[in-house]
This record gives sequence, C-alpha cells and structure tokens, in this order.
Amino acid sequence: MAGTRSAVIIGAGHNGLVCAFYLARAGYRVRLVERRGVVGGAAVTEAFHPGFRNSTASYTVSLLHPKVIRDMKLVAHGYRVIERPISNFLPQPDGGYLKLGGGLIRTQAEFARFSAKDAATLPAYLDALEVAADLLRDLVLTSPPNVGDGMDMIVAALKQGRRVARLSLEQQRDLLDLFTKSARDVLDRWFESEAVKAAFGFDAVVGNYASPDTPGSAYVLLHHVFGEVNGKKGAWGHVIGGMGAITKAMARVVQAMGVEISLESPVARVLVDGGRAVGVALDSGEEIMADVVAANVGPKLLYQQMMAASDLPADFVKRIHGFKTGSGTFRMNVALSALPDFTCLPGPGEHHRSGIIIAPTLDYMDRAFMDAKRDGWSRQPIVEMLIPSTVDDSLAPEGAHVASLFCQQFAPALPDGRSWDDEREAAADAIVATVDAHAPGFARSVIARQIHSPLDLERKFGLVGGDIMHGHLSLGQMWAARPVLGHGAYRGPVKGLYMCGAGTHPGGGVTGAPGHNAARAILKDGSLTGRWKRRG
Repeated sequence: MAGTRSAVIIGAGHNGLVCAFYLARAGYRVRLVERRGVVGGAAVTEAFHPGFRNSTASYTVSLLHPKVIRDMKLVAHGYRVIERPISNFLPQPDGGYLKLGGGLIRTQAEFARFSAKDAATLPAYLDALEVAADLLRDLVLTSPPNVGDGMDMIVAALKQGRRVARLSLEQQRDLLDLFTKSARDVLDRWFESEAVKAAFGFDAVVGNYASPDTPGSAYVLLHHVFGEVNGKKGAWGHVIGGMGAITKAMARVVQAMGVEISLESPVARVLVDGGRAVGVALDSGEEIMADVVAANVGPKLLYQQMMAASDLPADFVKRIHGFKTGSGTFRMNVALSALPDFTCLPGPGEHHRSGIIIAPTLDYMDRAFMDAKRDGWSRQPIVEMLIPSTVDDSLAPEGAHVASLFCQQFAPALPDGRSWDDEREAAADAIVATVDAHAPGFARSVIARQIHSPLDLERKFGLVGGDIMHGHLSLGQMWAARPVLGHGAYRGPVKGLYMCGAGTHPGGGVTGAPGHNAARAILKDGSLTGRWKRRG
C-alpha cells in the first residue's frame, strides 16, 4: 500500500521470524532472506539417517517467551511441549546417581541421600535464585538503557534500576554474587555435597567456554533458569516434532501475514548509502532495497563479514574485533538401536525423559575446561544427553531412538594449528566413550551419528566460533553492553540498521526476545520518522 515502510531481515531463525511477525503486524512489508534451504536457523528438525530425525542444533525448550507464544498463536499452529518428569539425572563416580527436579519435596529427599544440610538449605537457595530469575524475566522484553540517548537513557535506567532497588539488602547481595562471582563461589556458600553442587553448576557451563571457577560464570547458571514451560517457571521440555516445529509454525504465521521468505539467499553485504543502511546485496547479485535492515546474525558475522569497515565508526570496528565468541560446544545427534542402560540405574525409567548429565562434580567440569584449553578437548568431556524419541515417536522407527548429545569444553579453535576437520571424529569417539562408561553397550547401539564440531556449527549455522549464544554471556557483553556499549538497544552504528539476534539483550537461547525487542525499536523509530515527515 502507499506509504507502507519496508524491511529486509537477514536470517530466518526464530528471532528473525519473531521480528518479522511484529513488523508485519504493524503494516511493514517484510522480506526474510535465509542462507540455508530451510527456515529456523539453529532451531531446526532434520533427518540425519533414514528413518531418524532430530533437533540438529538447538535441542530443548524453556526460554521461549510466553508473550511471543501468545501473540503468534503458536499453540493453534501445533506448538506442543511435553515437560520433563524430572529436570536432570546425574550418574555419580561411586556408582550412585542424583535426580534433580520433580518438585521441592522430592528433590529434598534426593539431596538428603547426599547431605541432610543441603536438603534443608534447598528452599532458601531456590528462593534466592527465583528472586534473581524474576528480575531477569521482567527485563527480558525491556530494551536496555542505551548510552548516548540522553534523557531516554536516564528514564530507562531509572525504571530498570527501580526493580533492583525494591529488593531487600540481602537479595541485592545475592544478585551481585550471581552477576559477578564464579558458580563455585556461589554454590560453595550454599551447599556441601559435590553432587548437589554439580547438579546446579552444570547450567553455568552450558554454552559457556569457561570453568565453573571463572568469575561471572554464576550468571550463566541464572540465564538458564528464567524460562518456563506450560506456565511452570524454570521447567524444561521436549517439543513434539523437534525444535523445527517451532520455527515452521512461526514461518506459517508470518507467511499468512504476507511476509516473503527467500531461502538459499545468502547475503553478501549490507548496502550503505550516505551513512544509512538501505538494503542488502545477495551472493546472487540481487539487491533488495528497504527502509530498514534487521540482522538476525551474530555481531561478528554482521560487522566483519557483511559490512565494510569504512561504513562503520573506527572505534566500533575495534570493539567488535574484541567481541568474544566461542561457546566451547560440540553437538552430536545419534540414531540408537536401543535405550542406553545405565549401570547406576538399570532399565527404562523417567531418567530417559530428562536431561542426562555426565558431569558429576565441579572439579570434573573444571578439568574439562583446562583440558580443552591445553589439548582442544577433554577425554572426559561434559555431556548432556536428551532422548526426545521417548516422548515423540515421530522421530525414530519403532523400537529405536534418537539422542541429542550436547557437549561442552571443546576449543573453538584447536591449538597448534590443528583443524576440526581432521579431529572431529576422534572427539566424537571420546563423547561416545564417555557415555558408554556409564551405560555399557551404548557405543554398540549407535547406528549413525551426525557430528557438529565448533567449526561445523560455524559453517552450517553461521555461528562464529561455533558460539551458540552469538557471543559470550560475560559481564562486559551483557545488557546495555551487548554487543557494544552505545548500541545495546538493538540499533546498529549506521541509521536504518538493527540487530535482532542473540548477540543483543538478553542473549542466547530460543527466547524470541531479541526479535520482539528489535521490532519495537524499529517501530518506535519509524513512528518518529513519520511524525517528523508529517511535520515537515
């Protein structure tokens, strides 16, 4: 229609689709351009062996924001989540195990097998964690105060600071600990059992190339608990149809609104004219002109590969060069002829429908990180295994299963000039052997495997350094400083350019929040532009 503004969005991952939805709902003409031949970015379900499908990168759900689910009416489009009966199951080196979740009383009973003190302490710890998680939930759909925005920045800072000011002094101290200290420092203050500390500390190293001893790692623990499933805070679940069911539903929603999605359309560069982003040029040579360019790719990929340094402020170029990426993630999918049978808990059970965590102590996690720094990966890596076919029989043939192996502490770049192309199979062997040590026969049950080393994750999904978060979740790269202070409110350093991916607040995970918040910034700026034009 006459006067309708246009937008081109780079990347049809979940945040790009969410951004497209809110812009289209406001009347924008939107075109999504996607490098791959499928929508979804890292939230996809793909066949990797005849008869076997799985979520090939992102693998479980909790953080997808309820407002996004409601606004896009995803449930009506097939979105369905089966909650885990317990959160996690952790085999222990002494032949025992610990189960986390299933309700407070049940978890306390589990903890009491390791420490009566820890069982008694648990309610207070969960209360402290929930206060911090509630604060994050309040801020997830809020744009950070942006340095350089004058009075708007001051007002935003006061509003968001008021939430912290309402907390008691003890709660503010707990919050400061979670944002600045190591996971070990925080957990040592609360608990005495190594197994209990590991049950919570695992979240601190998920997508975080760091030790649980690294200052700031406690925040990553917190980042993974602010979500919900089916209205239950902190719960996690399996999406029926895999993670690709989410993004396929989103694509159907936006296409019905008139959004154009162009697959196999990689972007060569962002077009800049007179200090303003005016569109994108594809590898094919096609140029797409638009009033707004929104990038659902990481800051490193956007600013170092899709833009000329001469189009960007010199200091910004330096800051992006120093933006840290690399989550230490190695991702596998395996087709199985049978469920793994754990020595510590033989036979099928609820633990097969939970997160199976092979990381029994914080020391184990620290060694895995130190090994990765020295050798490239640990011979005893951190492994989280989910078996979604236990609740979704569409993923594997009858009697068979698929498992997601989400593994931590694999160097983004191998030392001594070695290549992941040469060593990915050996690393995969180490992962399978780690599981087999706890579930003998697991290695024999593997029919096929799909391997994503950090380099594979970069090539396939555009995750620079294999970083599933689009950048470290460290104090210097969070909130108003994500990705760079002065550009933390989704607006790029040239006019008309916006960022709507996980390299912005609140960071990684399948939340939809960056897409939602970027669209709000675009709409705000568009309404101001229109107002000035009318006044002119």
